[in-house]
Amino acid sequence: MYYGAIKKYDVANGEGVRISLFVSGCTNACEDCFQPETWDFRYGSAYTKETEQEILDFLDNSFCAGLSLLGGDPFEIANQREVVQLCKKAKEHHPEKNIWAWTGFLLDQDLLEGGKRHCEVTDELLSYIDVLVDGPFMKDRKNLSLAFRGSENQRVIDVKKSLQQQDIVLYLP
Repeated sequence: MYYGAIKKYDVANGEGVRISLFVSGCTNACEDCFQPETWDFRYGSAYTKETEQEILDFLDNSFCAGLSLLGGDPFEIANQREVVQLCKKAKEHHPEKNIWAWTGFLLDQDLLEGGKRHCEVTDELLSYIDVLVDGPFMKDRKNLSLAFRGSENQRVIDVKKSLQQQDIVLYLP
């Protein structure tokens, strides 16, 4: 897996001060994407054990509320196998901290069993995610006043409640 950036002290991508990992690779290719360079699965730097440790070390800070996963798309199958390991370690070391993720895919259509982006680690990955912003960015539904999303079709989902209730439950801060 490759990544385009790690942003420490990120206050835009989730609640509180966070560390954000922008993975590389996205097949959605949304029109007017704010980071089209991240569509390339080899954009940026190779994700290594040192990269993972840098993220985990930042999570040790008491002021850090959690981890955010963006892209590219962390739910591309090529990325899930590495992302799930990071999430697992983050939750093992800091179960009190939350994990937010953004994907152009839809939870109920693409990520659950039978979906086009479901693989052998997707269920485990979803079990670590607290809040998921799903859906492709749509230029004609762009709305800069929305919190945590760029277009009105995107949903901010409480993953734990959604999986438990087997229905989409929107996240309410």
